[in-house]
Amino acid sequence: MSTDRHPAAQRLYIGGEWVAPDGGHYDVINPATEEVVGAAPEASRAQVAAAVDAARDAFDGWSRTAPEERAAVLDRAARVIRREAAGYAELAQAESGATTGTARALQVGVSAARFERYARGALEPVETAVPPQINAAGPMGGGGVFGAVAVRRPVGVVTCITSYNNPWANPAGKVAPALAMGNTVVVKPAPQDPLSVYRMAEALAEAGAPPGVVNVVSGARPEVGEAAVAAAGVDMVSFTGSTAVGQRIAEECGRQMKRQLMELGGKGAALVFDDADLASAVSGIGTTFSFYSGQICTAPTRVLAQRGIYERLVAGLARYAEHLSVGDPREPGTVVGPVISAAHRDRIEAYAALAVKEGARLVTGGERPTPARGFYVAPTLFADCTPTMRAVREEIFGPVVTVVPFDDEEEGVALANDSDYGLLDYVWSGDVARAFRVAGRLRAGGVGINTVGRNMEAPFGGFKRSGVGRDVGSYALHAYSELQAIVWPG
Repeated sequence: MSTDRHPAAQRLYIGGEWVAPDGGHYDVINPATEEVVGAAPEASRAQVAAAVDAARDAFDGWSRTAPEERAAVLDRAARVIRREAAGYAELAQAESGATTGTARALQVGVSAARFERYARGALEPVETAVPPQINAAGPMGGGGVFGAVAVRRPVGVVTCITSYNNPWANPAGKVAPALAMGNTVVVKPAPQDPLSVYRMAEALAEAGAPPGVVNVVSGARPEVGEAAVAAAGVDMVSFTGSTAVGQRIAEECGRQMKRQLMELGGKGAALVFDDADLASAVSGIGTTFSFYSGQICTAPTRVLAQRGIYERLVAGLARYAEHLSVGDPREPGTVVGPVISAAHRDRIEAYAALAVKEGARLVTGGERPTPARGFYVAPTLFADCTPTMRAVREEIFGPVVTVVPFDDEEEGVALANDSDYGLLDYVWSGDVARAFRVAGRLRAGGVGINTVGRNMEAPFGGFKRSGVGRDVGSYALHAYSELQAIVWPG
């Protein structure tokens, strides 16, 4: 690693200061062009410890800051993000390979909206009255009427480990509610696209976040994240990423009894019944091919199609995929950009080859698209799949959809629930009563009925190996707080 190849190399953000990294820098690569975007800092374990200490030192003051003041800081940060949105989106696109519309609206735009939402969230009531209780006299003291209130308090220092698929919205969804509740944070961004998170730290500093309230430490080596999780001064870990990494983090949290919020993998089932609006189902499922190039845990990648519409649905998905423009995400007509890295592209292609070997029918895709440079994967559709195929069971995290037939409702529900994951499932049916009945039987943290849209005030999180805890809306404020009971005699 070297610090002299890039005169404007990024520094770490610790305790309100921009600090040169002990481990030098590594290149951040544009997945669309394979060119160097910039130089990201490689923190040492000692620097991670310094960031935790800075957050610990800042916690007492920030946690006792008036909610109105915390709200003002978050609101000002949102205004800075909106003011600088064009430049921020350009950087996010270069780091992540997102299309222009995605980088502007769904990365930077959503980030600003989340800071605005939790500026309001800082002002939400934290006390919940508990009904009074009449106690008889006994060994614990005299009888009487006892009042109580449950109060949400900040957890303390939160390590936020963010995902590469959205370098703005994902960190904002952790940092903003954590700060709103009075916590301080150490953010460890994904190694593939960390530079945007440093711009977020700049926005918060300009907005008046006191030194140590927000700290950012990055690194390509696993030691950085491990140190940010294991540090004794950390009270909670919020992680978005793979189930395998989440399990290792959970083990460390368990040893120290740290609170955790885990948003992990997904293999969303999309049950499409004979009476479904097929155009709606195709357009919803088709987002897997285009939205973040399939690099999203909520995607309906595992389609379960009732036999009466099976062939029509497969044909509709094939036509949809074949009309998607793959290429440079900066071009206005591009719908499908690159995946994050060469290694991830190779992993997706290996799954496609395995699906064919296991007997799946390749309907469309499967080949590497024509751009000479960049990490592109063609939208790929497999039909005639069986529930035991690895491409059906395992999270591929790319623009790949598998289709499995089923006969009746009982079989469809059983197939949907036959998964290690349980994040978001989907039901398409013209019978609303059946759709809600089926939704109630699905072992998933969320169910979309005739839509892949989401209500951003509804709780978000997974069953089974898809995670622990819930966030979004006011549920995120609950996630980044502890409940304290206060009791008094009446």
